Amino acid sequence: MTVELKNIKISNQNHFVLIAGPCVVENRKMIFDTAEKIKEITSDLKIPFIFKASFKKANRTSVDSFHGLGDEALKILSDAKKEFDLSILTDIHSPEDIDQVKDFVDIIQIPAFLCRQTELLVAAGNSKKIVNIKKGQFLAPEDMKYVSGKIKATGNNKILLTERGASFGYHNLVVDMKGLVIMKDLGYPVVMDATHSVQIPSDGEKSGGNPKFILPLAKAAIAVGISTLFLEVHPDPSKALSDAASQLPLSQLKNLLIEVQKIDKAVKNY
Repeated sequence: MTVELKNIKISNQNHFVLIAGPCVVENRKMIFDTAEKIKEITSDLKIPFIFKASFKKANRTSVDSFHGLGDEALKILSDAKKEFDLSILTDIHSPEDIDQVKDFVDIIQIPAFLCRQTELLVAAGNSKKIVNIKKGQFLAPEDMKYVSGKIKATGNNKILLTERGASFGYHNLVVDMKGLVIMKDLGYPVVMDATHSVQIPSDGEKSGGNPKFILPLAKAAIAVGISTLFLEVHPDPSKALSDAASQLPLSQLKNLLIEVQKIDKAVKNY
C-alpha cells in the first residue's frame, strides 16, 4: 500500500521518507531553527521530509515535567508549516485534540501507550487524516492488525505502523527486527522510530536512553526495507525539555542520513 501526502509517496517499496523534529514544541526559535536545518539537509540529500513535534506531552513520567506550551505550541507549528512549506505530524491524546490540530496537521500520531484506545483510534480515522500508530511496548507486532482495523473500519486506509521498541523487563527496550517484517505483511507502510527505541523507560523521574544505538538500529531497519525513518532531533539534547537522553543531536543528522540512504538505495535498487 502507498499512502500519499502531497508529492510524497509513503511505501515500503519507495525510497525512505524521514519524519524528524524535536520531541516537543519548546519555543518558537528552536522549532524554526530545527525545521529550517532539517529541511536544508533533506533537500540536499533529496529525502522526502515530514516535520514532527508534539504540541503537548500528556504522558510524562513526573507531574513536574514539562507538558507543553498549550495553544502557543499550535500557533508555532502552524507558522513553521507556512514559513518552510512543511508537512506536519503531531500526537493526539484524546478525540478532542483532533479539533485543535486538524486545520494544519497532515499526520495524526497515536502514542504507543494509547494504541489500543478504541474511541481515540476511531476519532482519528474519522478525521480522514493520515494516522501513524505507534505499536505499544506491550504489544506483539501481529496484533497491530486489530489496532489498524479500528481505523480501517472508519473507511480510512491512510495508516502507518511504527516500531518503537518492546518492553524487556522493567527498564529496558529491545527491537525485534522480525516485527518490521510482520507489520509489513499487514500491508501498511512501516516506520522505524530509532530514537524512542533507545529509551530507558522511567529512569527515576524521567526517561533515560542510549543514543549511541540510534544509528545501528536505523541502519538495521532500513536494511529490512521500510517506508519511513522516524527520528527525534534536537539542537542540544542535553537541554531538551523532554526525552533529553534519547534524541539525536541535530549536528549528527546529515551523516546518519547519508549512511542509511546508502543502504536504502542498495535494498530498493534506485
